[in-house]
Amino acid sequence: MHVVPGLKVLYFGTPVVLITTRNEDGTANLAPMSSAWWLDQTCVLGLGTSSRTTENLLREGECVLNLPTAALVDAVDRLALTTGTPDVPEFKAALGHRYEPDKFATARLTEQPAELVRAPRVAECPIQLECRLLTSHPLGSPATRATALQVQVLRAHVEEDLLIPGTHYVDPLRWDPLIMKFCEYFAGAANIHPSRLAEGWNMPHHLTPDPA
Repeated sequence: MHVVPGLKVLYFGTPVVLITTRNEDGTANLAPMSSAWWLDQTCVLGLGTSSRTTENLLREGECVLNLPTAALVDAVDRLALTTGTPDVPEFKAALGHRYEPDKFATARLTEQPAELVRAPRVAECPIQLECRLLTSHPLGSPATRATALQVQVLRAHVEEDLLIPGTHYVDPLRWDPLIMKFCEYFAGAANIHPSRLAEGWNMPHHLTPDPA
């Protein structure tokens, strides 16, 4: 039986992304987020309008999207209640956020130079996407609390071990992304069902589902 509870949060689960941008003084900012979706060579990011990442993206016009594996959950969680904004917004302060100017040190992660943008990559992340900003759109009514930002992927860096040998495809059995569902961390690389869509697109996947 279905019920109609009136869901407070529609947040069913997306990969965690560590976004790197440059602050106005040239230092690096690093922020976790999990409202992102990709289509072709573009990605749409959902970010808080008052965040330092949004401010940096709109000013600099570029970023790097670093995709952590489940093994990096501790590093991601160390960033969870931090902000790069010195004057912490009241609603964030009420949730326990604190100002942290050195996000890489806080997360215990390593800056790695990008090749096409000024923002650094996260060395520990096996997938790193250098991007430039295309458009931005305010979200929310009557008060705008979020912004949708569309970015174009200029260059993708992928650990060789994640690729299906001889192809430019990521092996879904080797790629174990960190997933956030309703603010909780989840992971699991087990394949549970064959995909007709993958067959239709001639994806080079030959998966054997785990027995139920």
